[in-house]
Amino acid sequence: MMFEQLNKITEKPDLYCCYTAETLWNDSYISRQMLKNHLNPAEDLASRKLNFIEASVAFMQKRFMLREGKTVIDFGCGPGLYTTRLARLGCKVRGLDFSANSINYARTEAARLGMDIEYLLMNYLDYQVPEAFDLVTMIYCDYCVLNDNQRKLLLKIMNESLKNSGFIFMDVCADHMYQNFMEGTTFEIVEKDGFWSAECHYVFKTTFKYDLNRVSLEKYYVCEKERNIEIYNWLKHFTIAELNRELKENGLEILEVYSDVKGTPYNTESDIMAVVIGKKGIFG
Repeated sequence: MMFEQLNKITEKPDLYCCYTAETLWNDSYISRQMLKNHLNPAEDLASRKLNFIEASVAFMQKRFMLREGKTVIDFGCGPGLYTTRLARLGCKVRGLDFSANSINYARTEAARLGMDIEYLLMNYLDYQVPEAFDLVTMIYCDYCVLNDNQRKLLLKIMNESLKNSGFIFMDVCADHMYQNFMEGTTFEIVEKDGFWSAECHYVFKTTFKYDLNRVSLEKYYVCEKERNIEIYNWLKHFTIAELNRELKENGLEILEVYSDVKGTPYNTESDIMAVVIGKKGIFG
């Protein structure tokens, strides 16, 4: 019996069999842990470190000439770490996120600072586009957690959200990260106040690779006294050619490639690839 249970917990699931992001971000306990990690300036578990964010915004300001009158929409804005800084540049900013904790924090912070930032609590895959923006952003490789159909839908929404002369700026997981990703299983016992639960619990983490699709999975099975939780963290990894092919199929194309959203020159040994994207054919 126990053998069968352990076998099921650690077995390799079918590609994209489950989408658990909303559980991760809206579970009453886990979502508070996610927000705490977001707001910790010394960690990059949920968002990048503060000095990295500041450098990213400085690069974006220069590259996209962000100033008074420019419009920006941030898909997956979290607690507003980027949107707040973009608004300080004089931009009109809209942020979308399905985490209630994150959006509530972002709205409270905007009110405290006297900033007119529009935050929408919603899944960005459900976003109905009312207007176009100068800049569309998606930071921290959010694009890579989506399956093929979700990415296609998101690119349609992003394209419709973009002015003809505008840009999309986002980062994705690169092929180098995939090549160094290791399969395996770990197990731990957490007495209390862990990331996943405040109570005593067991955590099985099993990692898998899907070579045909260049997708990795971190599968977490969390066992509490009263319930079990399964979390599937899918990550699609891209080469430049593969990402550009996917973009072109949806009316977009890569204009520039960097190693991160700070504008670091691209290196094939980088785990991350940041891209400036425009509407296909607009920029020659």
